[in-house]
Amino acid sequence: MWVETLRLRDVRNIRELELQLSPGLNVFVGENAQGKTTLLEAVGLIARGRSFRAADSRTMIRRGESGLRAAATAREGAEPAELTVELDAAGRRFQLNGRAVPPREYRGRLEVAVYSSDRLRLVHGGMRERRAYLDRGASALWPSYHQALRSFERALQQRSAALLRRAGDLETWDERFCDLGAELRVRRNDYAARLGRALETGFRPNGERYGVRVQPGPAPDRAQERARLQQELQARRRDELGAGRCLVGPQRDAVELLVDGHDAGQASSGQARSLLLALTLAALDVYRAVHGAPAVALLDDLDSELDDARGRAVCARFDEHGQALVTTAHPAWTEGLPKGARVFSVTAGQVRPVNDHAPGRT
Repeated sequence: MWVETLRLRDVRNIRELELQLSPGLNVFVGENAQGKTTLLEAVGLIARGRSFRAADSRTMIRRGESGLRAAATAREGAEPAELTVELDAAGRRFQLNGRAVPPREYRGRLEVAVYSSDRLRLVHGGMRERRAYLDRGASALWPSYHQALRSFERALQQRSAALLRRAGDLETWDERFCDLGAELRVRRNDYAARLGRALETGFRPNGERYGVRVQPGPAPDRAQERARLQQELQARRRDELGAGRCLVGPQRDAVELLVDGHDAGQASSGQARSLLLALTLAALDVYRAVHGAPAVALLDDLDSELDDARGRAVCARFDEHGQALVTTAHPAWTEGLPKGARVFSVTAGQVRPVNDHAPGRT
């Protein structure tokens, strides 16, 4: 699936915009704070219902306005889908082909894979960010994963409350916690394993090897994973009662990101960015293998800390994976891009095509 038409109103510094895009590579060029990243952020909002840049998506609303509207015509083969997100102080509203729908019906109509310097916290930050990364990717693949995650999180809250008050129904919540926790662990490990296999044959600059794995590693099946989780609870029972909260389980599992077999937390800035690019490409590979169609790649400030040759080579790889929307602050960087790449200039929230291949209007 790819974004054919993008329509925005009151999104950050963009007052109103309608833009025609094409499959393949679409590159947005402009100085900082002109609206390049906002275009990618808006596509992410349409796909996922939230910003990939800010914890509070309402910060995307143009200053002085009460709300925003972001819409796209997304096409897969000959079948278009009209996707719309409206956001204001009251919350979010979703439309599919002009009809108001709940989030569960809207979710999965368009998927994106994001590369952004903001994502460096995935490499250098804590385990919560890494677990969330795997959970977002797996939820995009399988809607049932998202439901399994929500069910586990509810059980976690209930069990934590039972621990805090030393309630008599703690054993009941132990059972529920182990049932749902085992399912989540097995499915999270499955997604990590798929990413790992894609990394082995994917983007490897300078011959570096990348990997991802979850600790503890996978059990042979759900029954054995459940038994292992029960043992973990029993071993930490006294500690958990003393703390009044859950101290073991999928919500505390470690996610290792590896560069040449070593944890990426100690990687250089260049290695961290290359790992993020490799993960983005791997996520696209896994998504296409499962769904038979590519997701949209959103690549913000791609040329930062990448030499021109490597940056263009990366663009060529993403171009092969379907539609890619790329931002850069360097006009000269667009020279030598793959044939057919569309280039747009972005200035003060206005977007115009600068080559013959790029239809569009503002």
